[in-house]
Amino acid sequence: MNIGILLIALIGGLAGILSTLYLLVAMPVVIVQKIYRKVRFGIPIMK
Repeated sequence: MNIGILLIALIGGLAGILSTLYLLVAMPVVIVQKIYRKVRFGIPIMK
């Protein structure tokens, strides 16, 4: 196959994997942070 197409596919796949891993880590962290602030300081979860 063409090296350019392989390079583009590799970069695109890597971008997808990295964004998925970021969301997989960031979402639970934000949820836990909001619950902690609600319990500790009484701040509404949606604020």
